[in-house]
Amino acid sequence: MALRDKLEEDIKESMRNRDQARLDALRFLKFAVQAVEKEQKKELDDAGMIEVATKQASDRRDSIRAFEEGGRDAMAAKESAELVVLEEFLPPQMSSEELVQMIKDTAAEVGAASPQDKGKLMGKLMPQVRGKAEGAEVNKIVTELLSE
Repeated sequence: MALRDKLEEDIKESMRNRDQARLDALRFLKFAVQAVEKEQKKELDDAGMIEVATKQASDRRDSIRAFEEGGRDAMAAKESAELVVLEEFLPPQMSSEELVQMIKDTAAEVGAASPQDKGKLMGKLMPQVRGKAEGAEVNKIVTELLSE
C-alpha cells in the first residue's frame, strides 16, 4: 500500500475510533505533505512522503527535548504521542551498531580519515541513511570517529 493511501486510511480509521490525538497527528502530516506538494507543484511519491515525515519527526524530537528542559511534561507527552504516529510512516530506524558500521564502511570507501573529510563523508552517507537515522546522531558519530 502506498504511503498516501495508508495516510488516508489511518485518518478515516482514527475518525471512526474517535482517536483525536492520533487524528491530529495524521492531519498535521497530511497538511505538511500538501504544503510541500503545493510548493513543488507535483504530487509526492513514497520517498517524498518519507522525507516529509522524517522532517516532522525530527521537529517533534526537538520539541520534546525543549519541553522536557522547560519542565512542560504534558506538552512533551503530547509531542511523544504524535512522534509515535509519525514513526509508522518511516522506514525502520537503524540501530547504533548498524549506523556505526555503515559510517566506518563509507569512511573507508571515500577515504575519510580526519575532521577535514567530514563534508565528503556526510555527503556520501546522508542519502544512504535518510529516514533511517536522525541526522544529528549521524553527525555526532561521524565527528567522534573522525576525531580519533
